Amino acid sequence: MRHGETGAQALRDTVELAKATEALGYSRFWVAEHHSAGTFAGTSPEILIGQILAHTSRIRVGSGGVMLTHYSALKVAEQFRVLESFYPGRVDLGIGRAPGSDQRTMLALAYPKRPVDVETFPQQVVDVVGYLYDALQPDHPFAALKAAPGGKPESAPDIWLLGSSDYSARLAAQLGLPFAFADFFGTTSGHGPAVAEIYRREFQPSELCAEARLNVTVQVICAPTAEEVQRVTASRNFNRARRVLAAQGEEIREGLLPPEEAAAMPLTEAARAHVQQYVDGCIDGDPDQVKAGILTASERYETTDIGIVSIAYALVDRIRSYELVARAFGLL
Repeated sequence: MRHGETGAQALRDTVELAKATEALGYSRFWVAEHHSAGTFAGTSPEILIGQILAHTSRIRVGSGGVMLTHYSALKVAEQFRVLESFYPGRVDLGIGRAPGSDQRTMLALAYPKRPVDVETFPQQVVDVVGYLYDALQPDHPFAALKAAPGGKPESAPDIWLLGSSDYSARLAAQLGLPFAFADFFGTTSGHGPAVAEIYRREFQPSELCAEARLNVTVQVICAPTAEEVQRVTASRNFNRARRVLAAQGEEIREGLLPPEEAAAMPLTEAARAHVQQYVDGCIDGDPDQVKAGILTASERYETTDIGIVSIAYALVDRIRSYELVARAFGLL
């Protein structure tokens, strides 16, 4: 979300970005789930996915991801069966364990019930798989239930487990699920390859996934010149600094600031150090630099399944970044 604009505009921009990336040759477009976040409007990925699918024709669309601990496994399975019924073969269900919010909001999402114990997350994942693929264990208390609308199990959405730690990697490996690692957090790149290796080493083949399938998503801003890179990244970088500044008691306006305004904002030493650590984990630069950075990430993680996140103030700058990357890799 941009400062001073509505979440509705941010959601419409997301649909426009999806349409643009489809035209640029990308194969997958995922949307996240955030709550009580002043910069992000995507509180309901399953609804946003439906809008994106309706405005595109080829690209796979999915959740990156649904924060499963807020919901029942049956309800999530049915939501994604509905999406798959309308758009067969184009739906991905990415599942996350993190709340995607602060503790107070997490309580509100469950109220007046108690939040689900995070220790039950593995069972929730197993149940989602069981409902989507008609594979609940015979002794499951709801084995007789079927997720509606019905359909052939082979037509169910692809299921991915998301994570940024060895916990998620081990769970994905144990359950035989594809695993998507969040390098784009900006603070996970250092341990990411080790987590990927744990996933590959411990992977147990399943009917859903015969061999380890790893995605890594990186933070990218691509622009024609160094000056443009510096301009475009200013909004994203100051948004990152907001966390430290807010913790220090400063009142910070919500939403992305225009690049020129963001670049002029004063930063404390702690905020500056935090931003620098974050930027060190990003892949920013001109097309040649970004291509080299993405290829390096591909080599570090030993996967060619790469996703990119590009946060910029102006939609035109975001689309241009994806276009330059697409051209650098020969998608156009």
